[in-house]
Amino acid sequence: MKTIHKSILIWFSPQEMYGLVTDVEKYAQFLPWCDHARILENHEDGMTTEIGLSFGGVHQSFSTRNTHVLNRRVDLLLLNGPFSRLDGHWCFHPVGDGAQRACKVELTLSYGFDSPTLDKLVGPVFDKVAASLIDAFVTRAQQVYGD
Repeated sequence: MKTIHKSILIWFSPQEMYGLVTDVEKYAQFLPWCDHARILENHEDGMTTEIGLSFGGVHQSFSTRNTHVLNRRVDLLLLNGPFSRLDGHWCFHPVGDGAQRACKVELTLSYGFDSPTLDKLVGPVFDKVAASLIDAFVTRAQQVYGD
């Protein structure tokens, strides 16, 4: 199993970044490895989602149960898919007194694969995907909210 932890200080608000992370149905528009993303069910405290991965001729999908703390945190937990484990969280911390349009974004993601073959095939690519997630969302924030 692997765990990544990345954080970045950016000139977008916690509300803006939370909005991008919870706008699951738009993932395929800006995540190059995502071939589909949809909300399966909305819950009072979050949602159940399905994400499709496509890279190197390998297509897999997985679903997660996401728990939200409005504008502050998104926790995800694997329901099914090719992983033996997939869980993590996004945190959005205001900078200073919160009046500034800036925040610290943190992502922690732990994952492993059920199949040793899939781990060898997909593992290295998913390592890159996981490591680039924050960068992809920062780029998306620039596109949606401006520089």
